Amino acid sequence: MTAPTRKAIYQTLRYVVAAAALAFFLFPIVWICLTAFKTGDEFLKSPPVWIPRHPSFHYFERVIASGGLKALANSLIISSSVTLLALIIGSLAAYGLARYKVGGDNLPFFILSQRFMPPVALIFPFILFFKTLKWMDTLQALVVVYLTFNLPYAVWMMRGFFLEIPREIEESALVDGCSPLGAFWRIALPLVTPGLVATGVFCFIFAWSELFFAVSLTRTDAVPLSVHLPYFFGKYTVFWGEIGASSIIAMAPLFLMSFVVQRYLVRGLTLGAVK
Repeated sequence: MTAPTRKAIYQTLRYVVAAAALAFFLFPIVWICLTAFKTGDEFLKSPPVWIPRHPSFHYFERVIASGGLKALANSLIISSSVTLLALIIGSLAAYGLARYKVGGDNLPFFILSQRFMPPVALIFPFILFFKTLKWMDTLQALVVVYLTFNLPYAVWMMRGFFLEIPREIEESALVDGCSPLGAFWRIALPLVTPGLVATGVFCFIFAWSELFFAVSLTRTDAVPLSVHLPYFFGKYTVFWGEIGASSIIAMAPLFLMSFVVQRYLVRGLTLGAVK
């Protein structure tokens, strides 16, 4: 067997394995999306109905009528606020850790270790704290809690990105009369834009999909999509159509965001944030 033939066979096998893995992981997503358009008698039919015979948007209407749009708005507000605050505070803190060695070599890992704390150990103090402030079932309560867990991750990630930038670039800006804050804003931050986007995407996804704190701290006014979706799992029945419609509504912003920032996301993930 010649070398070109072996290479062609090897590439073909790679494509086959990749296609099989892609089909395996995408199947649940495709199935739940198709479920949103099926009729009630098609959910559990045997053999299964793959393509809805009479697709409709009936279940989307029921999800919207049950408060789905309000839950979507709550999730967007919470996730966007948490991501923005985590990137602003985390970038400033990470720049200080990377350039000025604030706290020595052990402080960065100590900050990251706060992310390892089990949420169940903090939920009772958070409840007491927010009850005192009368913040129970409010958006700001979830923003504070999510930011508490997102910020250590953002600091750790952004510190790694700043360490990848040659210090000489910023020193040249300082020699030319730029202030330390100006060097951060005009030189360092634009150079780590891909890392900033990658960190922001992960922070947004965490805030978007978090369930434990949302269930514990909300009732009606600040319910996000992650809490609204399980409402359709009844005690004696499961509303598959509504679950499929809610899943599409919950996944759409994430897919859209990833598509918009994919160029920066790929560069950010390969920038070498964690060594």
